[in-house]
Amino acid sequence: MKLSGQSMLVRIFLGENDTWHHGPLHEAIVKKARELNLAGATVFRGILGYGANSRLHTANVLRLSEDLPVVIEIVDSEEKINTLMPFLDETVKEGLITLEKVMVIQYRHTAGN
Repeated sequence: MKLSGQSMLVRIFLGENDTWHHGPLHEAIVKKARELNLAGATVFRGILGYGANSRLHTANVLRLSEDLPVVIEIVDSEEKINTLMPFLDETVKEGLITLEKVMVIQYRHTAGN
């Protein structure tokens, strides 16, 4: 089966050490997205990056960073993404969120194939 159409992509840029209620913020966001029945979420852990304060975060063994960059990507309809925004407004204290319209081509395995 092949589905396609216009959707919304939200990218949330955080630090690995960002927390919400004593747990990792990126996990809280993914759990909230699942609770809201969003199509899916993926968390990427960066090996090098910097944010607004220009402090370098790296996975280099010689420069051990305890706060690597994390990016969460979620794609769904604009309406469903909008249901997540109040939670992000409440929980993301330092970071960056981008929203963009994207064209989606989705492939799904169907029973019997």
